[in-house]
Amino acid sequence: MGLSGALGPRGRLLLGLLVNLLSSICIVLLNKWIYVEIGFPNMSLTLLHFSAPAWALSLCRSLNIFSPKSLRAAHVLPLALSFCGFVVFTNLSLQNNSIGTYQLAKALTTPVIIAIQTGCYKKTFSSKIKLTLIPITLGVVLNSYFDVKFNFLGILFAILGVLVTSVYQVWVGAKQHELQVNSMQLLYYQAPMSSAILMFIVPFFEPVTGEGGIFGNWSGTTLMMVLLSGIIAFLVNLSIYWIIGNTSPVTYNMFGHFKFCITLLGGYILFKDPLSLNQGLGILCTLCGILLYTHFKLSEQEEGQNKLAQRP
Repeated sequence: MGLSGALGPRGRLLLGLLVNLLSSICIVLLNKWIYVEIGFPNMSLTLLHFSAPAWALSLCRSLNIFSPKSLRAAHVLPLALSFCGFVVFTNLSLQNNSIGTYQLAKALTTPVIIAIQTGCYKKTFSSKIKLTLIPITLGVVLNSYFDVKFNFLGILFAILGVLVTSVYQVWVGAKQHELQVNSMQLLYYQAPMSSAILMFIVPFFEPVTGEGGIFGNWSGTTLMMVLLSGIIAFLVNLSIYWIIGNTSPVTYNMFGHFKFCITLLGGYILFKDPLSLNQGLGILCTLCGILLYTHFKLSEQEEGQNKLAQRP
């Protein structure tokens, strides 16, 4: 029996969440170092992050770790385009907004996903699940309100970023079920397609050659760190696809809020970063909302399994 069979469904889910948590924390710290210490261009690094999974999955295929499924490009293109839109608009939102406004906008992704799944996919959410959004949103507001500043261009990019991000995350799960593929099989097609599209977008935002460009004169150390970042990005992207495909976009967003709280607490505990009373209350509210969501979700799953078991 392999590791997958030995762990069981919940064990595999916990392992996927743990991989995503650790890889997400590592890539944030590594990318911050790359941006601050080296000055590597932001979107160019994102391009490399999606080129890395393409190469890594090709290697996995050659080692027979997974078997690719033949897919039409037209079926994957919307997902690739939505990913590129997600990258562009979230970067523009971060560039034109304060951190507080950016985080507050990101918190709207969860209710927008629920609205999309309800309106377009006829998926139903219980009132209990919807109510958990209240403490989570309140927690994000308490964490971010001191740095919230509004301007027309920033709000426009924030709204577009939330909409495209929500669509992208919904499609990550929907496409896996619609096309009957797993996370590796879908990412195998989407990663190179997104990379090709981003290659045409990046020059409009960042220099390509010369000082500060992706093809500039970078040191060996820089290239090694960027390569390491790409490897970690592969784990992040694959775990995102796996989590959404095996749970739901809403569950993945709840986990994203949890990672945000862990990051703030980690900065306070490990690096003595300042943490105000409002931020502490915000973290507490968010974690309470996540615990309630987890409790209600597991209860609903157990009820569904019991109903299936009782059927003749």
